[in-house]
Amino acid sequence: MPSNAGQTAYMAHRQRPTESTVPVDKFCVACGRRIQWRAKWARDWEAVRYCSDACRGRGVAESDRMLEAAILALLADRPAGATILVADVARAVGADRWQELAEPARRAARRLVAAGEVDILQGGKIVDASTAKGPFQLRRRPR
Repeated sequence: MPSNAGQTAYMAHRQRPTESTVPVDKFCVACGRRIQWRAKWARDWEAVRYCSDACRGRGVAESDRMLEAAILALLADRPAGATILVADVARAVGADRWQELAEPARRAARRLVAAGEVDILQGGKIVDASTAKGPFQLRRRPR
């Protein structure tokens, strides 16, 4: 029986990306959450725009752009460093149906965080927009 001693065994599978080759800080254009890199996207990482099929189907509508504009307008009316609540934005745009706009307003806020316009705060501290749960405040990012 021949001996395989001293020979190198080669693995047929792909190697996992190293820390230095994994792209970072890519955000979904629909919801503003951080997109987690996946090996199946390695060939077309630059073309990936959405974090999920739900976001791809939802996209960004005119009403979403109105919510972004409302956030920026409400913050512009406040002194530097002042905060607003996401519910304030939903009420400003939707009046009677503001509760329907609560989650779209949160998505608009996350998109503005990804664009570098605002910060999301909870308990007076800046938090990660992708993982923030519960009510949060918005503040214009200092320039």
